[in-house]
Amino acid sequence: MIIPPYPDLAPLGLGQRDALHPRLALLPEGISEFTFAGLYLFRNTYNYQISTLPDDHLLIAGEREGHPFCMLPCGIPRDPELLRELLERFRYIKGLGEPQADSAWVRLEQEGYTIQEDRDNFDYLYLRTDLAELPGKRYHKKRNHVNAFINNYLYDERPLTGENRDDALAVLERWQETREDQTDYAAAREALERFQELDLRGYLVYVDNEPAAWTLGEPLMRGTSFVVHFEKALDQYRGIYQFINKAFATILPRHYTWINREQDLGDPGLRQAKMTYRPWGFVKKYRVTAGGEVSRG
Repeated sequence: MIIPPYPDLAPLGLGQRDALHPRLALLPEGISEFTFAGLYLFRNTYNYQISTLPDDHLLIAGEREGHPFCMLPCGIPRDPELLRELLERFRYIKGLGEPQADSAWVRLEQEGYTIQEDRDNFDYLYLRTDLAELPGKRYHKKRNHVNAFINNYLYDERPLTGENRDDALAVLERWQETREDQTDYAAAREALERFQELDLRGYLVYVDNEPAAWTLGEPLMRGTSFVVHFEKALDQYRGIYQFINKAFATILPRHYTWINREQDLGDPGLRQAKMTYRPWGFVKKYRVTAGGEVSRG
């Protein structure tokens, strides 16, 4: 599928993977959205469309709550007329990495634009060794949950393969049955169905030979970070989320220094849960708007 030049846009599709995946994989900032799988799996949620700018940079257009936005994984264009046109067509630019924001900040403010931190979309960044070892007093409660799981259940751990994918899907179905609010079920299901095409890597936990939890993600930040896109478990097993979190970090190759567990989207409960794992830091993201406008969502 061809990626058209701007101002034309094309829906994001699987046929664009060969063109997009290598470029996105080389991005150094480690932003969780900027992988082909991360975009493709949520293409319907945000109505993603794609284009190439005159400088051969990528433009990803989307929509949230009826408001159009765009993302520029390769950075802000230097052409002031093009930037003005983008912010007239799209309400705001989101997902701007910290190095890109820093380098363009003065220029953008001089041209009358506003840059703001997008805290709800900061990615949580953890040391892989911290999640694998849960060291010291600060992880005491996490170790207790893990030990409760280990001491109370007969369990088995297996890599995700084409042969056991249906077991992960069964966990997802049971997980969804207990949820009343909107979830990422559709994206998670397609991720499992297409994990080999999308080059995702996963892990399953079984309890008494029955599938009970799974996690799925991919390399990021030029192979120094691993982003966890999905993690689902059956709540009936005490400590299972803490266990699979630790177990997966333990089996990841040592060349992954970081584990990126994505953003909290402003959800207070999710934010608290992510903070209890003591993030090393954040992959910060910024928004650009015209004038003094402040965007939400």
